[in-house]
Amino acid sequence: MTEQRFKIFGALIAITGTPGAWHAWYFGAEGKRRPADFIVSHDVAEHELCDYLADLFHEHATPRNSTAARLP
Repeated sequence: MTEQRFKIFGALIAITGTPGAWHAWYFGAEGKRRPADFIVSHDVAEHELCDYLADLFHEHATPRNSTAARLP
């Protein structure tokens, strides 16, 4: 199982699992994570996750938080 972390328009999101069985998580300010309220489609490949999340949350973009990026 892999974990990738993203900063999507200011929100910290982790995706765990494998293609076809993704699980999404939100990170809180205190570092704890909770299940996200969205589902990552089973047909999204690992290299497509950032673009998928950006498409999903594009309405949350603001001039101050206008980027979607994978975190190291």
